[in-house]
Amino acid sequence: MPSRTLHFPSPRHLSALYAGREENLAHAERTLGVKLITRDDWLKIEPPTGTSAAAAAPAIACAESLFNFLNEARSQGMTIRTPDFHRITDGFARGEGEQMRALVTEPLVIATNRKTIVPKTLGQKLYLQSMLAHPVVFGIGPAGTGKTYLAMAAAVSALLKNEVERIILTRPAVEAGETLGFLPGDLREKILPYLRPLYDALNDMLDAEDISRLTEKGVIEIAPLAYMRGRTLSHAFVVLDEAQNTTPEQMMMFLTRLGENSRMVVTGDITQIDLPRSKQSGLLEVRHILSDIPGIDFHTFSGSDVVRHPLVGKIIEAYENYRNPITSGNGAEEKR
Repeated sequence: MPSRTLHFPSPRHLSALYAGREENLAHAERTLGVKLITRDDWLKIEPPTGTSAAAAAPAIACAESLFNFLNEARSQGMTIRTPDFHRITDGFARGEGEQMRALVTEPLVIATNRKTIVPKTLGQKLYLQSMLAHPVVFGIGPAGTGKTYLAMAAAVSALLKNEVERIILTRPAVEAGETLGFLPGDLREKILPYLRPLYDALNDMLDAEDISRLTEKGVIEIAPLAYMRGRTLSHAFVVLDEAQNTTPEQMMMFLTRLGENSRMVVTGDITQIDLPRSKQSGLLEVRHILSDIPGIDFHTFSGSDVVRHPLVGKIIEAYENYRNPITSGNGAEEKR
């Protein structure tokens, strides 16, 4: 029977290829139709019991290519997290190995005036590639995954390259319906707290003088979602943040603003919906409506994609386990 044994620099190096989780190896076994045995710094790929040599050979070759790819990605400094491992394994199983290799062989860098932004995980790189390839992209996942920051970076880069003529950044000011009248200041000052995260990201990429100048000229516009009604947004890169707090009507209104030579990125966290219980989130509904339309792509992050402090990912995972006690078992198997 055919088998392959792959050797790596150290046990820690090997463990990093599957995010240090035994259940990820189990996922690879089920997906690729092989048996994986790991000891120290080596990984052995075998056919399942009862499988003929002829039938097992392609699956073993696919698994070998997968781990060689993961090793190359890690050697280039990329962190492999559980969602990355699943996406890549599933891609290899579908025969998309060459496309996956392009993630490593073709560098993806977003240049802005103040810094160069490089995706920190394969999941982030797939998200950036999706934004470059599709007119409308949805980035869905918890805080700290970079979904809004990378969308802002892509928008700034497109503007600096003259691919678009302006950037429009918007968020729904959900709480404003009840509390806005009690806040001090004029309308702009009342709304500013809801838009502050967008300003913070922008300040990380452009000089303050440039932001002020471009804002005065209308090249950069940061406004509440309600200000989008009735407009056609042409030659623009439009980012809708906190989209989980849009109603279905608001989501449809926003998406139908798309004009000539424009791109849209919609970001949100479906676990942080602040709408009244009587109102449905437009972000929850939209995937069911638009998922099959060419040119529209959905990219989903999970707690394992978090690139903030390591504790943030653990906090998110703990909350997910608390809210879903039946399905939260880690399913870990003893080391093979």
